[in-house]
Amino acid sequence: MSLATLTDVAAPAKLNLFLHILGRRPDGYHLLQSVFVLIDWCDTLHFERRADGRLVRHDLTAALPADDLCLRAARALQEASGTPYGVDVSIDKQIPWGAGMGGGSSDAASTLLALNRLWGLGWPRTRLMALGLSLGADVPFFIGGQNAFVEGIGERLTPLPLPRQWLAVMKPPAGIETRAIFANPLLARDHKADKVEGFLVDAGIQGLLNGYGCNAMQPLAEVECPDVTKVARALTERFGNSRMTGSGSAVFARAGTGDQPTASLPSEWPEAWVGRMCRSLVQHPLRDWATDDQV
Repeated sequence: MSLATLTDVAAPAKLNLFLHILGRRPDGYHLLQSVFVLIDWCDTLHFERRADGRLVRHDLTAALPADDLCLRAARALQEASGTPYGVDVSIDKQIPWGAGMGGGSSDAASTLLALNRLWGLGWPRTRLMALGLSLGADVPFFIGGQNAFVEGIGERLTPLPLPRQWLAVMKPPAGIETRAIFANPLLARDHKADKVEGFLVDAGIQGLLNGYGCNAMQPLAEVECPDVTKVARALTERFGNSRMTGSGSAVFARAGTGDQPTASLPSEWPEAWVGRMCRSLVQHPLRDWATDDQV
């Protein structure tokens, strides 16, 4: 039986522990390898089923684009399933935009998972992931619900059993357009591929926690947005390391795996910067909202 409302639905952000670009497909999409890690910096969504088929979004904090990924996800699932239902969705937006943290993709994934329950569809995870890929390359990761070694354009996922860790995350006010970075002819696209079968043998869990690899987009992002360099330097001074996530402009630092982080966030930084001390998640809060069974 379908539900009438779902409240306090989490949509967590992700960080790229590294990001290597291997090449480009004939259709222009880039081939990458990365490790995506879920963190406890979340948006919160609330859903109320409608009988009239309308899809209506309410912005509780930041104003979102008129047709954001959340509405597009709802429309795609409505059309693919043929359901007569609609929804009112309210979004408490906390994940910063233009950060490389996957906030929009996470909202879309949580919308698909929530509406799958709210509309009583019972779609399995694989079917939701296929629909999610049509919305954006990061969406299947959030539906998959586990930290993962990521390949292809983002759709090939191998779950990784990573320990919880502290991650200091900071973002300057400027955002970076992913398309602009991918279109830059200076972007390095020839990184040697890791074989997933031997990845943890070669890199090891400790290697990941200690900063394995690089973010191939970071040098270009620092040219595009000098504040990325400033944030990276501030975190390195505090934690001894830093790395940009995704296409930026957010930067994170590894801050340990113990009960407490190795250091606190800087007490003073420019007023427009936003930052949090985050912890990684073992799995997505909605991991159990879809079944892995095939239909």
